Amino acid sequence: MKPNYKRTMYACFVGYIVQAIINNFVPLLFVTFQKSYGIPLTEITVLITVNFMIQLVVDVVSAWFVDRIGYRVSVVAAHIFCTAGLVLLTVLPEILPDPFLGILLAVFVYAIGGGLLEVLVSPIIEACPTDNKEKTMSLLHSFYCWGHVGVVLLSTAFFALFGVENWKVLAIIWALVPTVNMLVFTKTPIYSLTENGENGMTVKELFSKKTFWMFMLMMLCAGASEQSVSQWASTLAEQGLGISKTVGDLAGPMTFAILMGTARLIYGRCGDRMNLNRFMQYSCILCIASYLCISLVPIPALGLVGCAVCGFSVGILWPGTFSKASASLRGGGTLMFAMLALAGDLGCSGGPTMVGFVSSLFGNNLRIGILSAIVFPVLLLIGISLVVRKRRS
Repeated sequence: MKPNYKRTMYACFVGYIVQAIINNFVPLLFVTFQKSYGIPLTEITVLITVNFMIQLVVDVVSAWFVDRIGYRVSVVAAHIFCTAGLVLLTVLPEILPDPFLGILLAVFVYAIGGGLLEVLVSPIIEACPTDNKEKTMSLLHSFYCWGHVGVVLLSTAFFALFGVENWKVLAIIWALVPTVNMLVFTKTPIYSLTENGENGMTVKELFSKKTFWMFMLMMLCAGASEQSVSQWASTLAEQGLGISKTVGDLAGPMTFAILMGTARLIYGRCGDRMNLNRFMQYSCILCIASYLCISLVPIPALGLVGCAVCGFSVGILWPGTFSKASASLRGGGTLMFAMLALAGDLGCSGGPTMVGFVSSLFGNNLRIGILSAIVFPVLLLIGISLVVRKRRS
């Protein structure tokens, strides 16, 4: 690997940490928003939906403008949106008549940045002249998990020391991360896939492939399987399992993220000696078991164990599907990365949203809501089996 591309890789790794901040900081404040602003669970659910829906809209639109304006301009803009959204989160709820509208607008802004990062970071690091792109890609995705861990651990420590009522100060602190990384991206070398001589498939070429649609469905289910538990883990620990916020955040979202990152590191180190299809199938089965544990076992401690095990089980699903699609759809280019991100974000939005609304129908019972989301790992298991059968035939 050329030395000057190390800085590019590090910036990409931090880019996924920024993505983790965007997706996981606000969920730690759901109960705080309910208590401070009187926001009901149904509106809290809308925050999750808007975050990922805006990201998936950006996924679609970016497929047509990223190559035109360039990766550098796009990735710098992504960090600006992330910074602005986090800062606005501390301002708009206080100055607008409806605090929920202020939070929603802030989420809208940083979701634009999150969507751009998801489309841009993977192709930027894919284009870097690394020796083993598959392992580098797995390492990249693991940084989302370590970012998630950092967000939960440091936020929990901050709340314990200074009180959750000072969350706005922490939001500003987190906003410094995309600010600094934005400055790094203004100087670091960026090499796009198209500069390698690859023009990429057209929309017609990509959409005409049945394999592409299978991977789109698998990405949707991977995103939904991951976020259906991840987005609600903190609230589940506090309300559904009756555990204090500090213990709940540490034992729920943080262990979820640690084990998810561990699964990705295992594949990143040993992937060349492992059967990816089998690893993903076993992971789906483990994911289904963890959903059943969270939903049906009445013991709070085992419910938290289920959340942690779920993190390990979903670790390989997103990057594994991504790697299989990248290998199967050579020449997919930016369009393929954008469409896969679209499907993943659709799942990230649809899974937690379904959990929230089903929970509301059953008296805010998150256990029942999470049980309804078991359909996603089941569908993903079926999809992987179909892909394996197709390759054998």
